[in-house]
Amino acid sequence: MRIAIIGGGISGLVSAYNLSPGHNVTIYEKSDEIGGLLTSYHREQYSIEKFYHHFFSRDIMFLNLLEELGLSKDILWLKGSTGTYQNGMIYPLTTPFEILRYPLLSIGDKIRLALFMKQVRNVDSSELDLISTEKYLTERVGKNIYRSFFKPLLNSKFGKNADSISAAWVVSRVAIRSDRGITGERLGYLNNGFSGFISAISEKIRNSGGIIHTKSPVVMVRNEGDFWYVNDEPFDYVISTIAPVLLKKCGINIPDLPYQGAACVTLGLKRSITNGIYWINLYDKAPYGAVIEHTCFAPLEWYGEHIMYLASYYSEEPASDIKDQMISDFCIKFSVKPDEILWSEIAIEPFAGPLYKSGYKNLMKSVLVPGLVLAGMFSEENYPERSIEGSVRAGKRAAMEILDTIREREVRQ
Repeated sequence: MRIAIIGGGISGLVSAYNLSPGHNVTIYEKSDEIGGLLTSYHREQYSIEKFYHHFFSRDIMFLNLLEELGLSKDILWLKGSTGTYQNGMIYPLTTPFEILRYPLLSIGDKIRLALFMKQVRNVDSSELDLISTEKYLTERVGKNIYRSFFKPLLNSKFGKNADSISAAWVVSRVAIRSDRGITGERLGYLNNGFSGFISAISEKIRNSGGIIHTKSPVVMVRNEGDFWYVNDEPFDYVISTIAPVLLKKCGINIPDLPYQGAACVTLGLKRSITNGIYWINLYDKAPYGAVIEHTCFAPLEWYGEHIMYLASYYSEEPASDIKDQMISDFCIKFSVKPDEILWSEIAIEPFAGPLYKSGYKNLMKSVLVPGLVLAGMFSEENYPERSIEGSVRAGKRAAMEILDTIREREVRQ
C-alpha cells in the first residue's frame, strides 16, 4: 500500500517506522530537516536541540523505541534543578532546604503547597477539563499561593490565555514531573543529544524503503474514490500530524484547535550564568518565560562552552526583533556582557503546541476527518500535556489503525 505521512516530527517518524517494513511510505516535511521540534543546530563540534528537550522515567513506549533502535546504551538519567527569578534575584527551589528558605511564601503556604503537590499526583486530570486552572488552584491552595507562585508560571507559559487554561493541564504537569529526589528531578537525555535518535529512526525508515521529502510543504490534500491525493500524488492512506488549521489550508474540512507558538533563543556562552541551576522560571516581566542552562544538566565537556536557552511562548505574531529583545533583557537581568556570548540562534515555531483551554477535551474529540488518520500534539495521547512519549504513542496508534484497516480489507477479500 502507498501511505503518505504529512509532517516529519516525532509522530510522523514513528508512524513511518512502523509502516515502512512492508508498505510504500512517503513523508512530506516542510522544513529542510526532519525531527519537528526535536531538530538540532549542528555546530562544528556538537549538535544541540533547537528547543530544549528531555524525557521521563515513565515514558515506556519511547524507552522501548530507543531499545529497538539500539540506543538504550545512550540513555542518561540526569538531575534537573529548578529555581525562580523574582525581584532581580535568583531563588533556588530544588532541595527541601532551599524551599524552606524561599522568602516569598510563608511557612503555612509552603506546607499547603507541598501537600497539594503530593495529593494532586493521584488526581484524575481528565475530570478537570471544564474547570479553569485559576478556579481549581484558588480553591485548593488559596489566592496567595495562586497569585504569587502559580500565576507567574502560567503567564510565562500561556500569556493572556493563562486564566482560561484547564486545570487538567496543571494537574498533569505536576504528575509528569513527580520523579524527584532531594537533589532534583530525574530526567532522561541521550548521549550527545537527540540528533542521534532522529538519525537512527530516519535511517531505519529509509532502509525499509521509506521516502523522506524535506523542503516539501503539503499544499493540497483531497479524496477521490478509493484514493487520497497529496500534492497530486495518489496514496491509499494518509496520516496527518500537522496542526488542524494547517490541514484546513490544504483543503480539508476539519475543526480547528487553539495553538500557541514558541520562540527559543539558544546561546553559546563563555561562563555559567544561573548559579548551577538548570531551569529558572522568570517571574519578573521579560520577553521570555524561562532561562534554561543546558550545561547545568548535560555535561559541559560535550560542548566546550556553556549552552543557554531563552524560552518564550506567544499567541500572536512575535515582534520582528524578538531575538534582540530577548538577548538584551537577558544580558541586563543576568549581568552578561555582549562579548561573553559566543554565538546565538533563534528558532520560531508558530504551532509549538495546543492551548489546553477549559473544554479542550471535547473539542479535541471533534477533530475527525473520515478516511484520514490524525496523530500529533493535538491528539488524545498528548492530552492534557504534550511530551515526547505522547507523540510516540500517537504515531504508533496511527500506524496500527492503518495496519488494522489493511488486514480487515484482506479478510473481506
